[in-house]
Amino acid sequence: MKKSNFYVLIVVILVMFFVFFTASNSYAATPKLINKLSSAFDDIEKWLIKLSTPATAVAVGVGLFMKKFSFGDEERIRSAKKIIRGSLVAYGILLALDLILAAIKSLVG
Repeated sequence: MKKSNFYVLIVVILVMFFVFFTASNSYAATPKLINKLSSAFDDIEKWLIKLSTPATAVAVGVGLFMKKFSFGDEERIRSAKKIIRGSLVAYGILLALDLILAAIKSLVG
């Protein structure tokens, strides 16, 4: 994906995100669609966190076993380190996004 396409995608997502949260504050009552979307996003977020913890543990375990049973093969050791590092970074990003969303929700609501 080109960098310009990535930046456009991020801007569109941010605009939709801010419209989503400011629309509920600009009306007299929160529309039903906003409540349904908000609860759906909460459910998806909880589901992703519940699913990502065991998935990360499995990925780290596979990486450790791959490193342990590489028998000195440098390519396998390198790929095992990539698997371990990638899974931990992805899990960290997911947890950081959870914290960021919680902070935004506390500021908006």
